Amino acid sequence: MARPALRLLAIPLAIAALLGAPQALAREAAAAGQSTESTYRLPPPELQAIVDAPQAPQMTLSPRRDLLAFVETPALPGIDVVAQPELRLAGTRINPRTYSQSRFSFGTGLSIKPVDGGAERPVQGLPQPLALASMAWSPDQRHIAFSHVDNRAGAVELWLVDVEALSARRLTSQPLNAVAGRGFTWMPDAQRLLVQLRPAGQGGPPQDEGIPTGPNIQETGPGGEVTQLRTYQDLLANEHDAQVFEHYLRSQTALVALDGSVTPLGAPDLFLGVSPSPDGRLLLSQRIERPFSYVVPYWSFPRRIEVRDSADGSVVHQVAALPLVEGLPVGRDAVATGVRRIDWRADAPATLVWAEAQDGGDPAVEAEVRDSVFVHAAPFEGEPVKLIDLGYRFRNATWGNGGLALIDEFWWRDRQTRQWRIAPDHPERAPELLFDRSSEDRYNDPGSPVTVADEAGNARLMISPDGNGLYLAGQGASPEGDRPFVDRFDLATKETTRLFHSQPPYLERPAALLDDAGTRLLLTRESPVEPTNVYVLDLTDDAREPVALTGFPHPTPQLRDVSKEQIRYKRADGVDLTATLYLPAGYDAERDGPLPTLMWAYPREFRSADAASQVVGSPHAFNRISYWGPLGFLARGWAVLDGPTMPIVGEGDAEPNDTYVEQLVASARAAVDEVVRRGVADPDRIAIGGHSYGAFMTANLLAHSDLFRAGIARSGAYNRTLTPFGFQAEERNYWDAKDTYLTMSPFHNAELINEPILFIHGEDDNNSGTFPMQSERMFAAIKGLGGQARLVMLPAESHGYRARESILHMLYETDAWLEQHVKQSPAAWPANNP
Repeated sequence: MARPALRLLAIPLAIAALLGAPQALAREAAAAGQSTESTYRLPPPELQAIVDAPQAPQMTLSPRRDLLAFVETPALPGIDVVAQPELRLAGTRINPRTYSQSRFSFGTGLSIKPVDGGAERPVQGLPQPLALASMAWSPDQRHIAFSHVDNRAGAVELWLVDVEALSARRLTSQPLNAVAGRGFTWMPDAQRLLVQLRPAGQGGPPQDEGIPTGPNIQETGPGGEVTQLRTYQDLLANEHDAQVFEHYLRSQTALVALDGSVTPLGAPDLFLGVSPSPDGRLLLSQRIERPFSYVVPYWSFPRRIEVRDSADGSVVHQVAALPLVEGLPVGRDAVATGVRRIDWRADAPATLVWAEAQDGGDPAVEAEVRDSVFVHAAPFEGEPVKLIDLGYRFRNATWGNGGLALIDEFWWRDRQTRQWRIAPDHPERAPELLFDRSSEDRYNDPGSPVTVADEAGNARLMISPDGNGLYLAGQGASPEGDRPFVDRFDLATKETTRLFHSQPPYLERPAALLDDAGTRLLLTRESPVEPTNVYVLDLTDDAREPVALTGFPHPTPQLRDVSKEQIRYKRADGVDLTATLYLPAGYDAERDGPLPTLMWAYPREFRSADAASQVVGSPHAFNRISYWGPLGFLARGWAVLDGPTMPIVGEGDAEPNDTYVEQLVASARAAVDEVVRRGVADPDRIAIGGHSYGAFMTANLLAHSDLFRAGIARSGAYNRTLTPFGFQAEERNYWDAKDTYLTMSPFHNAELINEPILFIHGEDDNNSGTFPMQSERMFAAIKGLGGQARLVMLPAESHGYRARESILHMLYETDAWLEQHVKQSPAAWPANNP
């Protein structure tokens, strides 16, 4: 089978938990006298083909920027895999057999290819079948470490690849604990790995005899303080849950040498993370402590932050003991007090850096300084040094050297962001403002600083050879669509020199500058009919074409010739809107007439109408037809309007959601009018659909407009009183904005929905706010009011569906609903609202 188009996805990969096989489950069920007849259904063959299209490889670049590693990914897992037991504790989901996060994406092959040309060669000696969970190059590039999930043994194993020999071997027999992370990281010397192991002799988890030992009690504080508390899922429910959570989270920190020898560091504990200092002498550890909570996830539990000696794991410095956080002040800019976002300074031997709120973490408090950033160098004597005061919240730091670092701050309420240049070794020097802009303004985004791995493996600013310039890479949003770029930024003049700019008819995305002088660029190139491939471009020769490194074929060649157009149109209030219109291959409007049309959207909030009017996406992007969005229905003869912008704008003191319904309907009407004007859409046969907040949108549009014949609502929330402390961009709680919450909730307007609506939801949805009960109660309301609806609950599925059977059944239900209620429906249709 030919390899499909490349996907540039993040490494590490998610951990897969494959336990058992469908044949074994069937035998067990048969032995128990249970029926194994499946009620999963298959969609038409043209949709099945999209589901079973080969998955694209994933790519990562080596530290010296001269080798590429490709990770092969398999087809979708079966329901027998996805339905394996998992623990849902303290806001996380755990595979109890492998002591890892319960996830299902993994690699099945690993190969390496030189950037300067040469054959792609597979790594030999990999475990079979390979289930590669995550991987990391060593700082010296001689090795790749990766974790492999051995499902039969119930363990996450640590493996090592010799890059020159292209051979792999298991490094240690003691399994990793990957509940709170991937379980390993390289030490700066590239000779050892810092790992979290399952403690030796740990034994099994605490057993529950099923007999309560008493009531489970919660109590508020003395009162008087208003806080916001999100509607989290998978929380601890009792003391037994807490004990089981402790068992699976507990890990042993250790060092593993390249010969496989293991050196334990200290005692096992409830570690959330351990990271080495750039010089390798110290470790920064974070571990949680009692008391736990039944209302917030583990990341809000009490936390102890310490510095340890990397030789023996002993604590050499106590940084902070953070209390339990059960709620924050109102507002998206609210943060907890105390040490926050702590890390090592990448360009110093052993210096900690962190932020602390100076306004009590409360955005409602008037304050010139919101956050301060501090540094403290080993041996941590004296007081921490203040690096910079910020008027917004600290977002991140990007380190270059003692005379150059970048500090980013952000204020969500106003969507404002600023970037400062500082000299970290000279805190007495005043910070220099580089950029001050709206984060919503994509057209004027200067790009993000380019980084490169240093000798210790840490990301550092890529600085031009003369020491006077940085490199910036960005999406290049414009009225013509995204045109990614790379600039050289002069630190003295603050002027930019464009080194690369994507040109039509391609969409070219920079992946990495291959030298510090910025003369060679690794990029990906695609067009609507050409899948993503990897190229090297010589930036010193404007006439030179990029050299292809890969030649991945089209993953769905049967849909190669579908047409795509990025269209622009206006809302009645003058806001410019954008959508991508797809039409079946060979379609001719004059000859074939208007088509049944599927619109698929997701509303977003803006503080500026100008920002809401900006074009999103590129007309030159590859027509990637997947099972998840609406594009597969091109194969069924539908026109598809993908991503019509549905901006909800609130300028000045206005709250966007106070006019949510009016703006939503106006955006949808403008989209419908445009495709009807073009003659491609039959106004009597248009469906609307969306996932999550898009499902919420779908139900609202059916309740408040006559624009659509039917709706598809996947994994949505429909009653905002069940998310009373905010949702999406809404900062106010229900009691401060009752009218808005009720008006926006389609559950409270269910009597207005008289078009058919299909609800699909994962039975085990763990997304905050989209409890499965939301779809169940919405369906019950429509049924009780005499409306037409169908509810499909997918077993063992979360917010995004993972099993092949679930995906196929989702498409079956969607196709059948659209065929019955839209494509084959009569021309006459009762009006929804007078």
